[in-house]
Amino acid sequence: MKIAFRTIAFTISFLFCNFSVLFSQQHKANLNKDLVFKGNYIIYKGKKIELGPNSFFIDGQLSNEETAKYKYVYNSINEASKHLTNGTEASPMTLYIAPWVYWIDNPDDPEIRLPKNIGGTPFGLEISCEWLRFQGLSDDAQDVVLACNRGQTIGAKGNFTMLNIKGEGVNAENITFGNYCNIDLIYPLNPKLNREKRSSAIVQGQLIFSNGDKVLARNTRFMSRLNLGPFWGSKRTLFDRCHFESTDDALNGTAVYLNCTFGIYSSKPFGHTSGTGAIFLNCDIQSFTREKQYFVKGSGSVAAIDTRFTAQNLDYIGWREIPDIEARYYQYNINLNNKPIKISNNNPNTTVDMTGKTILDAYRFEFNNAVVYNTYNLLRGNDDWDPMGIKAVVEKAEKETGNNYSTIPTQLMVKPTRQTLETGKDNITLEATVNRFGNYEVKGEKVAWKIAPEHQSLAKLEVKEDGKCVVIPTNTGNETKEVIITASTASGLEAASVFQIAPAFIAPPTFSNLPKISKINDGKLQLNYALDMAFEDESIVNWYRCRDSKGSEPIEIAVSRLKKPLKTYELSSGDVGYYIMASVSPKHLRCQVGTAKTVIFKDIISKKDIKESSILVPNLENISAKYQPEILPGFWTLDSFAPADTKEHNWVEDNSRDPWYYGSGVNGAANDVGFVQASKGARMRYTPIGNSFGDMKISFIAVPSKTAGQGFSSARSQYMDIGIKMDTKEMNGYALRIIRTTKYSDAVDFIAMKYENGVATPIRKSITTTCFRPNCIISIEVKNNKLIVHAENKLDYFSENYPSNVVKTVNLEAEIAPNNFGGISIQHTGTIDGGATLIKDLKMEWKP
Repeated sequence: MKIAFRTIAFTISFLFCNFSVLFSQQHKANLNKDLVFKGNYIIYKGKKIELGPNSFFIDGQLSNEETAKYKYVYNSINEASKHLTNGTEASPMTLYIAPWVYWIDNPDDPEIRLPKNIGGTPFGLEISCEWLRFQGLSDDAQDVVLACNRGQTIGAKGNFTMLNIKGEGVNAENITFGNYCNIDLIYPLNPKLNREKRSSAIVQGQLIFSNGDKVLARNTRFMSRLNLGPFWGSKRTLFDRCHFESTDDALNGTAVYLNCTFGIYSSKPFGHTSGTGAIFLNCDIQSFTREKQYFVKGSGSVAAIDTRFTAQNLDYIGWREIPDIEARYYQYNINLNNKPIKISNNNPNTTVDMTGKTILDAYRFEFNNAVVYNTYNLLRGNDDWDPMGIKAVVEKAEKETGNNYSTIPTQLMVKPTRQTLETGKDNITLEATVNRFGNYEVKGEKVAWKIAPEHQSLAKLEVKEDGKCVVIPTNTGNETKEVIITASTASGLEAASVFQIAPAFIAPPTFSNLPKISKINDGKLQLNYALDMAFEDESIVNWYRCRDSKGSEPIEIAVSRLKKPLKTYELSSGDVGYYIMASVSPKHLRCQVGTAKTVIFKDIISKKDIKESSILVPNLENISAKYQPEILPGFWTLDSFAPADTKEHNWVEDNSRDPWYYGSGVNGAANDVGFVQASKGARMRYTPIGNSFGDMKISFIAVPSKTAGQGFSSARSQYMDIGIKMDTKEMNGYALRIIRTTKYSDAVDFIAMKYENGVATPIRKSITTTCFRPNCIISIEVKNNKLIVHAENKLDYFSENYPSNVVKTVNLEAEIAPNNFGGISIQHTGTIDGGATLIKDLKMEWKP
C-alpha cells in the first residue's frame, strides 16, 4: 500500500509540476497543431529546436508564472528584447514566436507617447542587436502579429514608430508587423483578439526603423496606411513574398521587392528613394487610387520588371507627377488590368524600356526554360550576399552562355546638372558614375555621351581619355536655351544632365535717358527711361515708399517679375504721405543685371493723386514678398510666426528668409502661380487706411499642394487662418480656420474663430468638407453681426463616397460682435512645399 501511495503521490506531483507544460501544449494546439512546447525546447513541424542564449521562444498565451520557470521563454516581445545577445550571420539571435497578437505598445494606455528629443520620433520599442531574427511559427503570416495602434496626434506626438532596430542583418519570416491606428486588426485564429482601429483619419503610423545592411523579410506582412515604414533606413534589403498595405510616403526606398503584393491606397507610396533605389520583380500591385498612380513623390530611382497593376479607376501610371528632365527609370513587361503599358507615357524620355537590352539581365534572365530573378546580381555587394540561394544557378548560366549575370550595374548618374553656361566664358566637365545595386561603384565602364541633333549648334562635347565629357557652350544666338546632354552604356543604362546655354554676355546697357517718374491722370505713376540697346527690355524695376524726398527709410512695395519691367505703378491710399521711389537695374536677355539707378517722384503723394476705392484687388504678381514686419497703414506686413496653439509641436518661426514667394506651387499647385508660403508659419497682413470700418468681404482661390482634400501635411495643428475685421497689430477680430484634423485624412474642417490678443478660439461648430483641393473658391464676409463663409470647388473629385456629414459646399454662419477694425490676415502653420497652399485672385472689399 505504501508503494502504491507513493506511486500515486509521485504521479500527482509530476502532473502538478508539469501542468504548465501540458497546459501550454494543449493551449498551443488550439492555434497551431504543428507546434509543441517542451519547456527547454520546442518541436515545430517535427523538428526539435533547442532554446538557449540565441534562441528564445515567445508565446503570448503563457502566463508570467509559466514563463518564469524557463530561462529562454517569454510571453512578450518587449520582455524578450531585454535579454537579447548579439547573433552572427551564421547563428542569428532568433525569436521563435508562436501565433498570437503581441502588442509592442499597450493600446489601452491613455498616456500620449512622446519622442525622447524635441522633433524626434516616439518609438514603441528600441532594440540594439546584431543579426536579429523574428521567426513566426506558422506558414500564415497573419497568425503571428506584432502590433501597435498609435500615430501622429492619435496617441502620440510625432510620427509614432513601432520598432527602432539597430544592427546588421535583421531578418523576419512568417510575421505581420501592423500599426492598427487607422486599420482594423482582424485575427482569424482568435477573433477575441480583434481590435477596431483608433481613428478613421489616416495619420503617420510607422512600423520599423533599421540602420543595418543585409535586411531580409520573407512571407511577411507590413500593415498600416500613411508612412508605413518597412525597415526604413536599411541598406541592402530584400522583401521576398511579402505583402504591403499603405498610402503615401510608405515604402522602403533601398529595397528589392520580389514576388510581393501591394494594396496601395494613395498616389505616391514612396516619399523618395535613395541611392540605387527600389526594384520590383514579379510583383502584383492593386491600386485603389483614382485616375493617376505614381511611384515616387520626390526624387529617386525605381525599376519595375514583370509587374502587374490592377485597378478600377486608374487611367495613368507614372514614376513621378512631374519628373525631372534628367531622371531615368527602368521598366520591363508592365501591365495595367492585363494590358501592357509604358509608365510615365506623358514624359517618355524618363522611361527606359529594357526590352532587348542587356541591362535587363541585371534583373531577370531566362535559363533552361525558366525565368531567373537575378537577386544575386542585385544584392551580392562586395560580400557575396545571396539570400535567395541562386548563386550556383547564375554561375552555371554564365558558364554555359558566356554572358555576365553577376556584376551588372543598375545605375548611371551624371554630375553636375542644372547650371547656366555662358558661351565664350564657361565650360563644364561632366562625370559619370556607374553603380551596382546597393551603391557599389563600378570603375572603367565605358560611357557614351550625346547631345540632341537640334541642340548641336548650342554646345559641343569633348570626351576625354578618362571618359569624362567637357561641355563647351557655342550659342551664337541671343536667347538662353535649354540643352540636355545624355549619357549611356552599351547595356542600356541612361542618364542626363540639363543646362541653360547662354550666348556670350555683353555689358549691361547704359541709360540713354535716365529714369524719370511722371504722374498720369488715372491715379498712376509712369516710369520712363531709355536704354542703349537693341534688345527687349528685361530690366528689374522695384518701387518703394520713402519718408522724404531723399529716399529715407525705403520700404519695398512692388517688384518686377517674369522678366517684365514694372513701369507703371498704381497709387493707392497707402501711398498718401509718402514719396515714391523707383529703382531700375538695366537688363536684357544677353547680359547680367547692371547697376541700379534710382529716381524719386518730386512730390509727396496726397489724396488728390489717388483714385479712392473701397475695393482692393492686389496684383500679386508684383507685390513685394520681402520680409516686412512693420505694421503700417496701407502696407502689407509679411513675416513668419508660430501661434501659441501650435507651440506644443516644438517649432519656431524662421524670419531669416522671405516668408512668401510669388510663383508656381508644387504637386496639386504646380500648374498655378500665386503667393505661396516659403517658410513654416508664413503670415501676411494688410492694414487699411482709416480708423473705423464697417462690413467687409474677402474672396480668393486657394490651391493646396495636397490633392486628396486633406489640405496639410499632418493633423498636428496645421491650419490656415484667414482673418477679417482684424486689428492687425494686437490681432483682434475674426477668422476662418481651415484645419486638418484627426477625423478624416481626405477632408478638412472649416471653423469660425474669434481672435483676442492673438489667441484664437472657435465660436461655432466646425463644418467638415471635401472641397479644399486645388482651385477652392472661398469667400468670407462680415455683414452686420454675422460672419458668413462660402466655399466650393467646381472640379469633380469623387465626393460621392463621403459620409453625409462631410459636405462638398461650405455655407457657414456665426454670430459675432461687430467691431471697427478693417485689417485682413492670412496665417499658415503647415509645412511648405508639398504642404503649402497657393493663394490667387485675392480681393478685398470694405463697406462704409
